[in-house]
Amino acid sequence: MKPRPGVDVPDHRGRTGLDRAGRDLDRNPGVRVRDVELTSRGWHVLRRTTFDYLRRDGRWETQVRETYDRGNGAVVLPYDTARRRVLLTRQFRYPAYVNDHPDGMLVEAAAGLLDADDPHTAIRREAAEELGVVLGPLTHVLDAYMSPGSVTERLHFFAAPYTPADRTGAGGGVEEEGEDIEVLELPFSEALDMTRDGRIADGKTVLLLQWAALHGPFAPPPSGARASHRAELESTSPRRRPGHMSP
Repeated sequence: MKPRPGVDVPDHRGRTGLDRAGRDLDRNPGVRVRDVELTSRGWHVLRRTTFDYLRRDGRWETQVRETYDRGNGAVVLPYDTARRRVLLTRQFRYPAYVNDHPDGMLVEAAAGLLDADDPHTAIRREAAEELGVVLGPLTHVLDAYMSPGSVTERLHFFAAPYTPADRTGAGGGVEEEGEDIEVLELPFSEALDMTRDGRIADGKTVLLLQWAALHGPFAPPPSGARASHRAELESTSPRRRPGHMSP
């Protein structure tokens, strides 16, 4: 058999064994992986997996699913409570454009793949590249699978304070990677309105803005148990000591 790039021999990114993902999974006794086929090995990986699934009525059923593996990622909402503003991006997204978005220009929170970094390091890198900002202490909001029917990615959500002085670069992304990103500094109230009228249609961004309004730095005056959480967020606002930040 001819050696298969990405399986038997390194592909263009030096990867082998791409067909092994999932073969040794045994955490769910109602799922038995039978075969994994590598169907595409571009920058990211598409696989077709055949497995037996134990239905709730006790019958075993053979199913086939395709999964798109692009690695895990992180996203952040930088906020300035003193001026009640947030930093977002605007860039062209072809998948949205081809699926009925008017011009494909999406307003989003800064995000990116982890690659070989941990989530904290990765999101600080992305904030510097896309927004030109040095983030204050990071607040971990949640982790979520954004499209679990077909995409394996788990996204780590963060929020962090910033001040005008923390905007030390131009942002715009990495040109060599095809990025052409516009930096937007918006009043929080306007950004929240944009999630309601459709001007912001990106899921991760809607989630972070709603969190900020309900439970985060722009939430109504808290009471009881919520007071301590609000105080913690406000303690990481622009009054922080120069140079102080979380991992």
